Amino acid sequence: MPGAFLQVVFNLPVEGPFTYSQPDEKSAAGKGMRVEAPFRGRLLKGYVIDSVDAAPAGDFKILSVKRSLDSEAIFDDVQIELARWISRMYFCTLGEALASIVPGAKQEREFGFLPTEEYGFQIPEHLSPAQQEALKRINEHEDGIFYLFGVTGSGKTEVYLRLARDVIDGDGSVIYLVPEISLTHQLIHQVQARFGETVAVWHSKLTPSQKLKEWRRMRSGEARMVIGARSAVFSPLKKIGLIIVDEEHESSYKSSQTPRYHARQVAMKRAAGEGARLVMGSATPSIEAYHLMNAGRILRLDLPERVSGGKLPEIELVSMHGVAGSISPELIDEIQRTAAMGRQTILFLNRRGFSYFFHCRSCGYEMKCRHCSVSLTYHKKTGKMVCHYCGYTRDPVSVCPECGSLDVGYSGFGTQKIEEDVSRLFPSLKVARVDTDSTRRKGELQKVLRDFREGEYDILLGTQMVAKGLNFPGVRLVGIVLADSSLNVPDFRAGERTFALIRQVSGRAGRFLDDGRVIVQTFKSMVPAIKLSVEGDVPGFYEDELNMRRQLRFPPFVRLFRLVVRGKEKRKVSLLIRGIMEELSRAEWGDSEILGPSPCPIEVIAGNYRQQLLIRTKEFNRVHDTLYGWHRSFEKPQGLYLEIDVDPVSLL
Repeated sequence: MPGAFLQVVFNLPVEGPFTYSQPDEKSAAGKGMRVEAPFRGRLLKGYVIDSVDAAPAGDFKILSVKRSLDSEAIFDDVQIELARWISRMYFCTLGEALASIVPGAKQEREFGFLPTEEYGFQIPEHLSPAQQEALKRINEHEDGIFYLFGVTGSGKTEVYLRLARDVIDGDGSVIYLVPEISLTHQLIHQVQARFGETVAVWHSKLTPSQKLKEWRRMRSGEARMVIGARSAVFSPLKKIGLIIVDEEHESSYKSSQTPRYHARQVAMKRAAGEGARLVMGSATPSIEAYHLMNAGRILRLDLPERVSGGKLPEIELVSMHGVAGSISPELIDEIQRTAAMGRQTILFLNRRGFSYFFHCRSCGYEMKCRHCSVSLTYHKKTGKMVCHYCGYTRDPVSVCPECGSLDVGYSGFGTQKIEEDVSRLFPSLKVARVDTDSTRRKGELQKVLRDFREGEYDILLGTQMVAKGLNFPGVRLVGIVLADSSLNVPDFRAGERTFALIRQVSGRAGRFLDDGRVIVQTFKSMVPAIKLSVEGDVPGFYEDELNMRRQLRFPPFVRLFRLVVRGKEKRKVSLLIRGIMEELSRAEWGDSEILGPSPCPIEVIAGNYRQQLLIRTKEFNRVHDTLYGWHRSFEKPQGLYLEIDVDPVSLL
């Protein structure tokens, strides 16, 4: 029987728990249930982490929970303890951590099993020697961390699925993490075809009630394998024997909101706690993972060859100096040659919109967002200048608002501009554009990708969406329109991201045949991230990057904490960040240093000024404990916000 009093936490930056009495007997609540309860004049959803018979001592009024939202517990001690770890590790409250773990629907509604489209999957009869060796080495251990370091198309997925089959046949369960669920429909259908209704799919596009349905299937043991994006790492599966982190290098595994957890770190925590194996994989490991492989803390398993018959594509570097327009003569020739062969082309550009900034050639004025310190992007279809951070829009101008000059124009190019150029250069070819602007409608992305796979389009033009995980047999040519764009940000990971992007996009070419071609257009052909990626010198890039990081004292040789203060008034933000700096400077930090305070590279977002401190250290636990103690007693002034990011993946 539940106790007469409930210990409740809320999704608020306020430490709990808070004591409430039970509602009427008909809707009594217990540990592991969600409730509606009054809190500071509002009715909020809370999470019951305990029920007790005696009220705590003290002279205060105990309010009653209004009602229970569940008829049975939907989380248990495992989720509570995981939430406690997340709360401490990532500087948030227990309620905020539980809210990120437990689904939020008020009631369950039925929904059908996710439909499986027919892709004609066949389970390979034979594995390559490298795949067989990887399976053998992993199966020699009951736990531990392993890394499939394999070129694109080397059969990592088949190794994952055979490991998963062994675990499920042995009465265990499997978590399979992917970077973006919207881009992995081929994989989902493949997994569902292999494992049937034991598979749960978990992603942000599910409604809250659908999430609750899948959550209950996992808790009951009906679902034994979950495939999903970042938050699937919290799945309430029993007897976890295997956790897979595919495309481990992807930054989307890091949450940008409270709690700012990294799914890779949570996966390591869960695997260690469950005595499970953690298997990660990528053609372009993160620098941290590569370093841990070199140090022997992760067992590296190489998959050096493609298993589908195609060989790695031939890559050509093209300098854009002196080239008019966005498409070089070399790329034009290859697109024409590819089309004449009845084959397909993918063109990649890491930027949406038509052109990406407006400027005056007389005075240098740049049109920026009035709420954010970033340039506005011109979208030709709507005829508007748009901020991609806060959504602010305004009309373009033909006269400089600063000096009145008529000598104004738009520089750079986005996917809309490339689409227009390609349609003009190749009027007989069918072009599909894939970015967040063109695929807003539900199902639009899947339709375009399916049509391209079936040969309805000759050219697929897109942003990040075409860089990852897609497998199209008809693609011969990949063109990277401007490889420099991801370098032009003030972030120490810019080179790593650029290298990974070129290697990953290149991997879409020639997956099944030997004549794949990649053309990389750039203004910076001698930058190591571009030069070594094109040359295929993967070890050379990692060693070069590690040497630079060692000299500059950046991860993986140190750990970082990032503290960001934001608010509407610049003066108050500056005062608070300086005050924090002075307080923290009085602590004993050992082999650590505090950098800043300084404005964030993007100083203003949505009207909020942002300033930051960075702490870099080789004594992570010591600094974390000190910072945690300080943070628990920190009281922020009204109207200001403090974010603490552990191991940030971006410093923008």
